[in-house]
Amino acid sequence: MSTITVTDQAERRGQPGRSGRPALDPEALRAEARVARRAKLRQSALLIALIGIVALFQLLTGGRLLVPDNIASLIQQNAYVMVLAIGMLLVIIAGHIDLSVGSSVAMIGGVIGIGMASWHLPWLVAVALGLLVGLVVGVWQGYWVAYVGVPSFIVTLGGMLIFRGFAQLLVGRTISGFPEAFKQIGNGAIPNLLGFTDTAALGYLDGVTVLIGVASVAVLVLTGLRNRRSMATHGLPVDRPGVFWGKLVAIAVVILAFTYLLALSTGGFPIVLALIGVLMLVFSFLLKNTRFGRSIYAIGGNYRAAELSGVNARRITFGVFVIAGVMAALAGIVVTSRAGAAVSSAGMGYELDAIAACFIGGAAVTGGSGKVGGAMIGALIMGVLNMGLSILAVDPAWQQAIKGFVLVAAVAFDLLNKRRSGSLS
Repeated sequence: MSTITVTDQAERRGQPGRSGRPALDPEALRAEARVARRAKLRQSALLIALIGIVALFQLLTGGRLLVPDNIASLIQQNAYVMVLAIGMLLVIIAGHIDLSVGSSVAMIGGVIGIGMASWHLPWLVAVALGLLVGLVVGVWQGYWVAYVGVPSFIVTLGGMLIFRGFAQLLVGRTISGFPEAFKQIGNGAIPNLLGFTDTAALGYLDGVTVLIGVASVAVLVLTGLRNRRSMATHGLPVDRPGVFWGKLVAIAVVILAFTYLLALSTGGFPIVLALIGVLMLVFSFLLKNTRFGRSIYAIGGNYRAAELSGVNARRITFGVFVIAGVMAALAGIVVTSRAGAAVSSAGMGYELDAIAACFIGGAAVTGGSGKVGGAMIGALIMGVLNMGLSILAVDPAWQQAIKGFVLVAAVAFDLLNKRRSGSLS
């Protein structure tokens, strides 16, 4: 009998296993399965909502929303939300909030701009410097929250003011004149080394984009089958075959439709989309398959209980804010690259977009739950709203109001569902 099997059996009997995970009895496993099913249902509902919103704006804009070049622009214009949402998600799951990320984007953009324009650093060195500043920002805020005990709202509110002030001091005027290679991060596409596929029915399709789309569907199917087999092996309930394959086919169709439109676009597969894909894979694995990730959920669900079970809650909290700082730095790189300039006003309201994406994507207001995939769908919903309302020439003030209504509705829907299921008193 393998070590893994012994460990799993011990944990299912309620005894400590060799993996170091908290011991679970059968009833706890069933309860966990019920929570997982609710999470899957919410993910499905989110995907349906995204498709519905896209269909609505496609109708209202007379078909202009899903023009291939608009799909690429949608990703590039809203990449900052997706990057920030990943860092913000970890903070929210841990039971905290970060109001400083927008100001961090502006300050780090200023540092990168000065590095290239004034200090004449190679763009890769300037980018590394920006990431280092983001790391320092995360260490600073994580220390105050985790080890001093100052509420994250206060620490990051102070950070929002401090970093915005630094941005204004650093960037007295617009800094531009960046190398083309740097500007390609936010505006460029992966080189089409595979050429174009010329089809009479579908047109000229970017080969790299098609390959990535097909590979994504293959990974989706293989991962779904592996997870289903694992759940069945551990005695957990699984979807009926028809439901399971129906979900997979629906998601695959959405991915392939998106791939097709992107493959028809002028540029091809955006570099920032590749970056976001890598981040999604890394942080999905981190949250689901590592002790650090499980500990984030634990301290967000019940901080005191997590400490009593042996979780180093302070270190986990500190690490979460460090990651959020690095994600803010990545967003600053993307924003500065796309704009081709550093300005002190960059990042205004970005923290609200990231928070909204997480809550729309199903992260709990009280902490302890949330998924990377949900946050990305939430970010896409925000992006579609931004682009659709802009195409319709809706007044910016009304755009903000509409996004606010969507956020409140999403959180209210989540709370009502929890009350109905008895998971919220």
